[in-house]
Amino acid sequence: MTLRRIARNALAIIAFASVPSRGHAQEAPLKLTLDEAIARAEQNSHRVAELLAGVEAAAAAEAGRRADDMPIVAVRGWYTRTNHVKAFAVLRPILPPQVLYPDVPDNYHARLDLQWPIYTGGRSNALERAAHAEREAASFDVAAARADLRLEATRAFWALVTARQTQEVLARSLDSIDAHVAELRARLDQGLIPPNELLSAEAQQSRQRLLAIDAQNLRGIAEADLRRVIGEDDPRSIEPAAPLDPPAQTEADVAALVAAPRRVRPERAALDNRVEAARERETAASAAAKPHVSIAGGYDYARPNPSIFPRADEWNDSWDVSVNLRWSLWDGGRRRAEEASAAAGTRALLARTSEFDRNLAFEIEQRRLQAQSAHAAIAAAEDGVRAAVEARRVVGERFNAGVATSAEVLDAQTDVLQAELTRTRAIADARLALARLDRALGR
Repeated sequence: MTLRRIARNALAIIAFASVPSRGHAQEAPLKLTLDEAIARAEQNSHRVAELLAGVEAAAAAEAGRRADDMPIVAVRGWYTRTNHVKAFAVLRPILPPQVLYPDVPDNYHARLDLQWPIYTGGRSNALERAAHAEREAASFDVAAARADLRLEATRAFWALVTARQTQEVLARSLDSIDAHVAELRARLDQGLIPPNELLSAEAQQSRQRLLAIDAQNLRGIAEADLRRVIGEDDPRSIEPAAPLDPPAQTEADVAALVAAPRRVRPERAALDNRVEAARERETAASAAAKPHVSIAGGYDYARPNPSIFPRADEWNDSWDVSVNLRWSLWDGGRRRAEEASAAAGTRALLARTSEFDRNLAFEIEQRRLQAQSAHAAIAAAEDGVRAAVEARRVVGERFNAGVATSAEVLDAQTDVLQAELTRTRAIADARLALARLDRALGR
């Protein structure tokens, strides 16, 4: 298969891939700004929805702990069938016998019951504070997930912008090399150049078309990735409404950001709340060594009522109120084991917090230096583009004057293409580096 035939096949593939399907021919592309992409990502994120459900669960658990200090009122009722017994009666002179214990096989009982813990040694309050701290930690988990999602949406957005820019650069380069090949073919027909120069140009043309196909596929992958992040189910194309321009922030601005006081990261705040919750659980565990006092009471309506003497087969009501004291003097080591477990959990969370602080300091320094390198790479890429364009102009004039070969022209065009792609990647890397720096600073 000749190089010319390969080129025709590659061109046919590009033409076929660029034709929209009938089902989506009239569907306009989805235009998105970066802020809109971030908002869609937060709105449609399953991870954020999961964490929000966790916040609701933690709030319910906190409400449950708060209710532990409230009285519990319950209605109870039961029916009991017993065997027949011989009635017990006391004989009295002149008067009829007094039945003290009649034969009542059917027993009915209804009770309104009250249980109210009034002193638990601080256990209930400690568990309530622990539940509150856990709810706060869950809220900060949501904030951290939203921050990660913003960074993920930013990465996917600029990846698509980069892919589109790369495709445009390759399209311009392909147009340029097509024109150059056409010019070489005309010169070959006139007998001004040997055939090998045209074949070399056609081989370069085929390579450029292959790069164009790769760029188109990379754009499709970038679109699919952004569509996944923002939760877009419609397969229509996405058009990011943002030019790939160098970020306005300079190296001095980045240094000023790092020098400014760092905001509290949501992950750090979540760890602080979990440490507080662990300490409260230690307090709750130690409260088991203190006495617990509760009030109990109830109102009974029964037939026969066991509180009424003598026993009678009739409905009677009664009530009772009691104060109960429970003090665990020995529990086989259960309380100490619970305290040790809670203390170990606190130490683990403190160690995790210290590790987070150490990693955060490294992350901020790393992101700061990466942002500096990214800004420097933009300036170097701009210089490279200017130098490559000027070199191509000079080689083109020399080729027109007959003192340069077509291979030199192709090399110059390849250098321009590479320089433009390098600039595109440098700008995208700078945008992403700034987004990562903002994430490290808790912005």
